[in-house]
Amino acid sequence: MMGGDRGGMLQGTRRGHIDDEVFGSVYNRRVVLRMIPYMFRYKGFAVIATLSMLVFTGTQIAVPWLVAIGIDEYILSDATFGQLTVLFAVFVGVAGLNWVSNYAQQLAMAKVGQGILFGLRRDMFGHLQKLSLSYYDKTEVGRIMSRVQGDSGQLQEFMALVVMTLGDMLSLAGIVVMLMVLNLKLGLISMVTIPILIIIMAFWQPYARKAFMRVRVAISIVNGALNENITGIRVVQSMNRQDRNMEIFDGKNRDHLGANLFASRLSSGLIGVVDVLTAVSIVLALTFGAQMILNNELEVGALVGFILYIQRFFDPIRNLTMQYTQLQRSMASGSRIFDLLDTPLDLEDAPDAVELPRLRGEVEFRNLNFSYVPEEPILKKVNLHVNPGETVAIVGPTGAGKTSMVSLLSRFYDVPRGDGAILVDGWDIRDVTRNSLARQMSMVLQEPFLFSGTVRENIKYNNGDVTDMRMIEAAQAVNAHNFIMRLENGYDTYLAERGVNLSLGQRQLLSFARAIVADPRVLILDEATANIDSYTEVLIQRALQNLLEDRTAIVIAHRLSTIRGADKIVVLNLGEVVEEGTHDQLLARNGLYSRLYAMNYASIEEPLELAGRADGDS
Repeated sequence: MMGGDRGGMLQGTRRGHIDDEVFGSVYNRRVVLRMIPYMFRYKGFAVIATLSMLVFTGTQIAVPWLVAIGIDEYILSDATFGQLTVLFAVFVGVAGLNWVSNYAQQLAMAKVGQGILFGLRRDMFGHLQKLSLSYYDKTEVGRIMSRVQGDSGQLQEFMALVVMTLGDMLSLAGIVVMLMVLNLKLGLISMVTIPILIIIMAFWQPYARKAFMRVRVAISIVNGALNENITGIRVVQSMNRQDRNMEIFDGKNRDHLGANLFASRLSSGLIGVVDVLTAVSIVLALTFGAQMILNNELEVGALVGFILYIQRFFDPIRNLTMQYTQLQRSMASGSRIFDLLDTPLDLEDAPDAVELPRLRGEVEFRNLNFSYVPEEPILKKVNLHVNPGETVAIVGPTGAGKTSMVSLLSRFYDVPRGDGAILVDGWDIRDVTRNSLARQMSMVLQEPFLFSGTVRENIKYNNGDVTDMRMIEAAQAVNAHNFIMRLENGYDTYLAERGVNLSLGQRQLLSFARAIVADPRVLILDEATANIDSYTEVLIQRALQNLLEDRTAIVIAHRLSTIRGADKIVVLNLGEVVEEGTHDQLLARNGLYSRLYAMNYASIEEPLELAGRADGDS
């Protein structure tokens, strides 16, 4: 957007995407505390999820115990058919309670999780809308999308992870208690494999963490390559680069495949180890349990219950291992989300900001200094006065500071106190509300941006209360009405993303109509005719004669046809105003403007050193 004005600002501000993949600690107090308000909105469902989890865990633990009782107290004791029917009913009741509690738990957790996701995305979108352009200058769009989509989705699982982790821990504790209740000696014997599992887990966890991180980094690289090549598809096809890009993408895709396969091998390896340890524990229980049955120290049903409990004992351990890594990712995602939400708003209205009255259109830049990066000034002691209704053209080489001036006037950035001021009708724009300023000022950029929606919605955009008559008048004023009426559905024609189903010139005409539909007092044209065809430029030039009447206009342009008729031309170079006057006056001075004119504004890529400073042209 800024061209060369902010080129140096971006140096050193972009970090690698790998930073985004770092895992957090399994518990982050800051993230948990910030999550509480989001969860509290759904506290009823959170309570239901927790209670359901407790019931579900209880039914899971009860089944082996009921089997043991059924064998010892009913089957081996010659129970009557009626007693067996009661036992059957109890089993069916426990199974039904298990199903109902699990269903309620899953439903409640989904409600809480989706509610948290909704709240987080809503708050992030609202905050992103308020951040100044300086934030977007330093932050890639992909990184922002990762926050809003990936990280919020990861944090959505936080409540489910907490409930599941608590449930697995309670299940594990309940199983241990039941093993000891059934037979303390056999329970201790069955637990001898636990130290082995702990040692294995201690070695497995660091490798697993690296493997999962490698997967996330690999998919980030694949997504980045995909986004880059789709966005730049015109360049790709124009340079016939498809085959080479395919080779590069295949390499990155293979890295992702390898990372996933390695992570899968690690996970599968752990599952195998758990299965082996489960088998060892069962063999120990059978061996020693059979001997205890022969010695009348244990009943058959109790041994069967032991086997069932051992089979279920390692499942919570395996789940907790996986949930540990997921909790780490959730904490890291939460930390990044709340870092974004805590990004300060550097363009907030002052507490005593006032609403601007209807403007006459006077604009003044007073001793203005500005830089995007400290020690790299973009504008230096700029002074400029624009009378109401006057058209002022700002010209100069690339990087001279032209776009920075109008960006400051539009309050995309704020001028630090002590570095000069920008006044409209005598009001310092830092002392008025941004809304009241924006309502009376419109900008048309070099690259027209239209949103998905109808032509009508795009022209009215932030002025939905204007009448259709006023909308049509705006379109007619910029010579857009005729081509709009030739569209399939006229003003109700749906535009694709960025308006790609229109020509560049048509998109720019709609941008002009959108800019003037609210009758702004100040109109800013930032290279608005640079990329359009000659025919459309003629249409716009004719329209400008009417558009700029009784309206202050600040025009940045290289094409002389756009600026020759300006009331005043201001020449910028290296952030300073070096010349000021009409077209004929500046040509007569034989300074920088004359040189730019001779070059036809076509080949200026670097700031030019002034040959005429000594002649007093500045």
